[in-house]
Amino acid sequence: MPLSASQKRYLRGLAHDLDPVILVGQKGITPALVAEFDGALAHHELVKVKLPGADREDRADAIEALAEATKSELVQTIGRVACFFRRNPKQPKIELPRK
Repeated sequence: MPLSASQKRYLRGLAHDLDPVILVGQKGITPALVAEFDGALAHHELVKVKLPGADREDRADAIEALAEATKSELVQTIGRVACFFRRNPKQPKIELPRK
């Protein structure tokens, strides 16, 4: 489900006070990291990820890989921090605006 602009704006507001839950290390995107990220999304729905200080293209590739591996939506990126959202179908915690 793609997020609308107003939904992304709402989620950015919620993510402002969050600390990064997942820290990507030198090994990059590993199956263990994807599993941990998947669990964090299932529990929190809105998760910040801090990426290593590589160049911009490597970070964009890592962000895309994480989003595809977990079927999550990218909400925003600021520098080396990206914010992702995936609704928990069984127990939704965040009520999104309609549009």
